[in-house]
Amino acid sequence: MAMSRIRPSAPTPRFGVARVLSKLGVCSRSQAERAVREGRVSVDGRVVLDPERPVDPERERIHLDGEAVVAAKRVYVVLNKPRGVVVSAADERGRDTVYELLAASGLPWVGPVGRLDKASEGLLLLSNDSVWAAHLTDPRHHVDKTYHVQIDTIPGQDVLDQMIEGITDNGERLAAKRVSLLRAGEKNAWLEVVLDEGRNRHIRRLLDTQGIRVLRLIRVAVGTLALGDLAKGQWRHLSAEEVAGLIAK
Repeated sequence: MAMSRIRPSAPTPRFGVARVLSKLGVCSRSQAERAVREGRVSVDGRVVLDPERPVDPERERIHLDGEAVVAAKRVYVVLNKPRGVVVSAADERGRDTVYELLAASGLPWVGPVGRLDKASEGLLLLSNDSVWAAHLTDPRHHVDKTYHVQIDTIPGQDVLDQMIEGITDNGERLAAKRVSLLRAGEKNAWLEVVLDEGRNRHIRRLLDTQGIRVLRLIRVAVGTLALGDLAKGQWRHLSAEEVAGLIAK
């Protein structure tokens, strides 16, 4: 009687210890790299100083600052970022950061999902789920971001068309997916602008080439998630349906 061969199970992929700490939701990749270089991380009782040192979290014991590392509970948060607040864990110039708004929240470490510059405001996602965050920020997935933008002029249709046609600025191709006029006053107007990928100061650069200055820029939606009536400076947890809906295709 022939005996069937038993195939060995595939080995667990091994990643650098800094990446593993980030994937476990303990801290950001840069924070993990710094912790390793400072000698604050050990693997199976031995201090490691190389952030790229391969580890298998299922078979090796990882400690950070003497505490055993376990996968953090996944947290998904939406924050209404006020204007003038920096999206950074710390600012060398002493400016207010979004983490000061979360200081009394009791949340574990969460990192921003995408960028929102100091002068911009509105919907900001934060999470410790690096895989989910990477999906949302990957340009290949074209997740829509919707902005309400106040400008210092009353635009003609040619302005809106040019934003959709796009420009090349410093080697980067910039364009809007959709642009519409929301309302206009005597001297300024509000636009609704939808991007399906985001570059640094994307909308401001698009308008600047036409000599138009942005007065306010508010992100009001990411994918299926709208900012709604969330008060400025306040945050809330996303529901399981909202989390799934943001990466559903």
